[in-house]
This record gives sequence, structure tokens and C-alpha cells, in this order.
Amino acid sequence: MFSSLKRFLIGRPLKSTELGEQKLNKLKALAVLSSDALSSVAYGTEQILLVLATIGAIAFWYSIPIAIGVLILLVALILSYRQIIYSYPHGGGAYVVSKTNLGINPGLIAGGSLLVDYILTVAVSVSAGTDAITSAFPVLHQYTVGIAITMVVFITILNLRGVTESATVLAYPVYLFVLALVILIIVGIFRIVNGEVPSTLHTPIGTAVPGITLFLLLRAFASGCSALTGVEAISNAVPNFKEPAAKNAAKTLVMMGFILAFLFVGVTFLAYWYGIAPKAEETVVSQLASEVFGRGFMYYFIQGTTALILVLAANTGFSAFPLLAYNLASDKYMPRMYLIRGDRLGYSNGIITLGLASILLIIAFKGQTEQLIPLYAVGVFIPFTLSQTGMIVKWVREKPAGWIPKLLTNLLGAIITLTVLCIFFITKFTQVWSVLVFLPIIVFVFHQIHKHYDAVAEQLRVNPNEIPDKIEGNVVIVPVAGITKVVEQSLNYAQAIGDYVLAVYVAFDRESMLRMEEKWKKWRPDVRLVTLISYYRDLIAPISKLVDMIESKAEKRNYTVTVLIPQFIPKKGWHNFLHNQSSVLLRLYLLYKKNVIVSTVPYRLHK
Repeated sequence: MFSSLKRFLIGRPLKSTELGEQKLNKLKALAVLSSDALSSVAYGTEQILLVLATIGAIAFWYSIPIAIGVLILLVALILSYRQIIYSYPHGGGAYVVSKTNLGINPGLIAGGSLLVDYILTVAVSVSAGTDAITSAFPVLHQYTVGIAITMVVFITILNLRGVTESATVLAYPVYLFVLALVILIIVGIFRIVNGEVPSTLHTPIGTAVPGITLFLLLRAFASGCSALTGVEAISNAVPNFKEPAAKNAAKTLVMMGFILAFLFVGVTFLAYWYGIAPKAEETVVSQLASEVFGRGFMYYFIQGTTALILVLAANTGFSAFPLLAYNLASDKYMPRMYLIRGDRLGYSNGIITLGLASILLIIAFKGQTEQLIPLYAVGVFIPFTLSQTGMIVKWVREKPAGWIPKLLTNLLGAIITLTVLCIFFITKFTQVWSVLVFLPIIVFVFHQIHKHYDAVAEQLRVNPNEIPDKIEGNVVIVPVAGITKVVEQSLNYAQAIGDYVLAVYVAFDRESMLRMEEKWKKWRPDVRLVTLISYYRDLIAPISKLVDMIESKAEKRNYTVTVLIPQFIPKKGWHNFLHNQSSVLLRLYLLYKKNVIVSTVPYRLHK
């Protein structure tokens, strides 16, 4: 029943050889990976005006130079991340750049910040979309948390079905939102050119504003930089692109930059010219659409697509989080389960972790996550600053051809992003102070996981000089995942109790199977290795079928079959979470067999 439900929700398993078919082309990738950045257009301009409104409507003309400043930062970020894509085509973005050029801890700070930021992306985006729904239908307000959780579950399932399926579904609303705002901007400018909009609605640029300070302008600029959240997602997800992956990712990044720049500057200019002021009960985009089109079809079309993209912006997190977790797990800073592809060739454990974490956040804050937006922005600008600085170090150290313009680009970006980061901490410290607590904790946990894996690797190294004694016994099957001390001890024990020992290795592709067979011949030619290929990355079914076959033969010859599962027990109990998931599942799966003894060989990593 569970299997049938899983197939209904997620779809049939895909072979590992079908991985190429799950890659994204530029148009689908633009929709999936840019939804977070593009959705920020809906509130970026409003964040600037909210700060300037503390002085008065006379200060609104400053939104134009501030928007230009945000545009300059956007250009610097796009150029920088384009260089990152080509320099680090295997993904990882700010984490890989910072770790490689600045050291382990800066890399872990960038990686930890982005992991938390992607969780906040999902929680904030879905909550914002839920607010749009409950605003249209006030009777649903009491079900805010339930609606938000339902949306997260839906997006989680959609991503578990595979990258291409989620991209196909999400492409339409993203491009409809872009189309809606492009029409709004073009028609709005056309009315201005035709003289339909009086110039008296706004204060002329350059008007003296009493009480304006540099500090307030910098704060408005920092608030406007919330429009840049999500820019880094493409560089984290380069492996999701079709070949040539780096080239396609770079083109997609530039396309996103052009669209984001046009929409943000266009909305900001129209808001200034039409004299739009921020209101608690109505968004800036809603006021613009009402002024340009009236409360007709186009108004509701713009509002509907805006609400939709705010919800779907969460999908950027689902695309980037699993790949970042994969990079951290590859370096042994996160559990190895984040390296495993699921039935649909996505990193399912990362997708499920993100979904559960965002649901917990929504429940904790009762769906009202507005206070998390400053923390959300800080979580982006920490990696921004570290990645820019890391690229500066890279150019100075390597000095490739044409490195000076690249260095200047990253230097400008580093200065601006560091400035914005400082402004956030100075002006909104009461809202972002928690980042100074949870980031050290996250980095500490990363180090503990890495320390554990190092200790395990050291104690699992095989000593080729140890030769086991062999005595008679029965048929013993030993599933193995590699050549380690645990496997060695398990084989020694199997040879001590059995007269026929089989080691079983499940490979996910032919290359890894051949590599294992070659290593085994050199290491333990005295033990027969049976290699099985599982194109669907399933460990349990192939081993179970082999056990069934051996069990039927052994029954005729009056032999007992023992499945001896290697298992090691770390010193700290919580470390068991990092290992042994597969061995536990295999034991549970084989327990029902009548003529098979299922046992483990525990190997402790401590005295």
C-alpha cells in the first residue's frame, strides 16, 4: 500500500541512465531558479518607500537614485556569479568559493547561511502567498497555518517527482507574472509619454528634503536590496542544467538579471511618477495596477499572478537547498544521506528536510513570518560578501588573463554587499541578532559531523597484513558497501562460522561495479564477490532477490542461510543517525523470511 501511494504521488522510479533527461533547459531553469529573485519585485520598491515615508512624500524622489544603486549592485552580482559559474561549474556557489579561497570556516558560514536562508525562503514565500489568499477570502484567515502547510506539502511532492516535472508546472505562472508586469510598465510609461499622467503627482528630482540623512538613505538602500534575494540560486544549481551546463547556467543568470533589472526599475519609476505611497492595506504593485488599468481584468490578472509567484518563489529553495546539502555532504560536513538520489533522480532527502524544516517554522510563527524578512536578507548578504571576497582572493592568487577587470568587479561588489550587511546589523539589530547565535552553532555542528567521519575513516582503514582463520560453517551472505574495517571484520566472522561466504555489492552504474570488482580482486580474492546493478538506486530489492535464490537452493541441501549485515557503532549515540539507515531497513525487510537468519556484526569505534 505504501509503495502504491508513493508511486501515485511521486511517479515511477527512473533509471540512473535517465539522469540526462532530468536536466533543465534555459527556459525551464529560468522559471525554477529565478522565481525567488523575480518575486522580490513585488515588494522591493515598497521596502524603499516605507523607509522614505518616515520623512514624507517629498522624499520619494530619492527612490530613483536608490533604485539605480540597487541596479549597480545587481550588475556586480550578476557579473560575479557568472564568473563563479565558469570557475566552479560543479555548483555550490558561495560555499565552494568561500571554502576554496578563504578557508573552511568562511565556507561553512556561507553554506550554513544559505541553508537557513532557503528554509526562510520557503516559509516566507508561502506565508506571503497565503496572506494574499486570505486577503481575497477573509473567511479563510483562521486556516492560515493549514493552508501554508498544504502549499509546502504540494511543492515538496512536486519536487520529489523530479526537476523537469516541477519546472514544467512552475514555468507558466512565472512567465505570466513577468508578462503581467511588462504590460503594466509599458502601458504605464505610454500613458506618461502621452501626457495622461500629470507631473504634479510627484516631487521633482533634486528637491531639497528637510531632515533627510545619509543614514536614512543607506537604510532605504539596504531595504531595497531585498529585491536581490535569490540571485545566487543559479550558481548553486549548475549541475541541474543540460550540457554544456556552465554555459547554459551563465546565460540563464544574465537573462534573469535583465528581467529583474527591467521589472524593478520599471516598477520603481512608475511608483515615483504616479505618486504612489505605501499603504498598510494595499501593496505598491496593486496601487500601480489600479492607477494604470483601473479595477478591471488586467488589475486582477496582475494581482493573481503576483500572489501566485510569491508562493512559487519557494521553489527556488527546493531547487538549490538539496544541491548545497550535497556539496556539504560530499565534504563530510553533512550526513551522507544527502548524497543519495531518490526514485526520480532528485536528492530526495534534501527536499524532504527542507519541506519539514519550513513547515516547523510556519507552525512556530503561526504563518506570520514578516519579522523574518530582515533575517532572510542578512542570510543572503553574508554569502554575497564572502563569495565576492573569495573571488578577489582567487584573482589575486592566480592572476589569469584579463584578471584586473574581474578583480575590480568583485571588489566593487564586496564593498557594496559588506556595506549593506553592516547597515542591516546597525539599523535592524533587534531583528537580526539571532544570526550571531545560530550561525556559530551550525558551524559547530558541521565540524562535529566532519570530525566524526574523519574518526570513522581512520578506524575503518584495512590492514592487509591481517589474515583470518577459516572454519567450517553454513552459507553466509555479507552485503558490503565498500572496503572498510567493518567489512573486513564481518568477512572474518563470516568465514569463522560459514563454509561458503558470499560478499554482495550493489552498484548504481556499471563503472562503479567494475571499480569495485577490480579493488576486490586485489584485496580479498579468497571471498567471492557478487555484484548487482540497481539502476533505480534500490539496495533492498536486489539483495532480497539474491537471498531468495540462495535460500531456495540451500533449503534443498539442508543448509542454513545467514545474512550477516556489517554495522558499526560510534562512540556517541547520535552519530548512529549518520550511518546504518540502510542496514536497519535491510534487517527489517529480511526478517519475515522463514529459512534465513538475519544478524549483524557490530564494530565499535571505541574501547
